[in-house]
Amino acid sequence: QLQASGGGLAQAGGSLRLSCAASGRTLSGYGMGWFRQPPGKEREFVAAIKWSGGSTYVADSVKGRFTISRDNAKNTVYLQMNSLKPEDTAVYYCAADSRPFGSTVLPGTVRWGDWGQGTQVTVSS
Repeated sequence: QLQASGGGLAQAGGSLRLSCAASGRTLSGYGMGWFRQPPGKEREFVAAIKWSGGSTYVADSVKGRFTISRDNAKNTVYLQMNSLKPEDTAVYYCAADSRPFGSTVLPGTVRWGDWGQGTQVTVSS
């Protein structure tokens, strides 16, 4: 199972780091992604990282502010969020590719098969 944590309340311009930890499974060999669902809106893609960690992709809305990384030894994936904006307010979820050793993590190419419980991020202006 995947469990996202690290959310909370932040001021605009501040930072938070989200973690996605796995229990009962390994994240090694699997692409990982972060998604978010703002209030009243649909879930949207935020960032993804290849199983090897050698390739990442982030949405235009967070490019230059958010960074995804992973530590396979700790079986954990991170989302570093800097320069937060009120529009970043959402429930953030992590997910794992259902297929191991995927060649890409570009949106639309991954079958996200394992979803964690979300963590709330609220950014005040």
